[in-house]
Amino acid sequence: MAAPSKPKDAAPPPIALNKRARHEYFIEENFEAGLSLQGWEVKALRAGKAQITEGYVIVKNGEGWLIGAHITPLKTTSTHVVADPTRSRKLLLHRRELDRLIGAVERKGHTIVPLRLYWKHGKVKLEIGLAKGKQAHDKRATEKDRDWQRQKQRLLRRR
Repeated sequence: MAAPSKPKDAAPPPIALNKRARHEYFIEENFEAGLSLQGWEVKALRAGKAQITEGYVIVKNGEGWLIGAHITPLKTTSTHVVADPTRSRKLLLHRRELDRLIGAVERKGHTIVPLRLYWKHGKVKLEIGLAKGKQAHDKRATEKDRDWQRQKQRLLRRR
């Protein structure tokens, strides 16, 4: 008996999520970026040893960089490699995407936040979001709306 096939549009399971980003920011646009990694980092990501909550993205000299993301090295990492868990990692983006990000950050006051780290066709991808910061009243309104949607679903289920 054959296993059921997955839908093609299904999102790949994440290695790491940044749940705090959606709470702190309005995400206006998403981009998919590759990451320039070392061998020990790829092995650690396969083991799920990544955390991007403290990470952020900057654009420096026309290149995107992921800073502050933590990839914990495995104990079996080579002895001749010095593993720096929070090193800056270069993002692989198309020039058009970089230009768009640079323009939004410099002119419109947006920021770039990492949202999700995942595998796609055997390569590590980082979903980054072009974001605008939320204020306290925006966060309360979002929470209130989320509670209302949850309550509405409960009421519909009871019928």
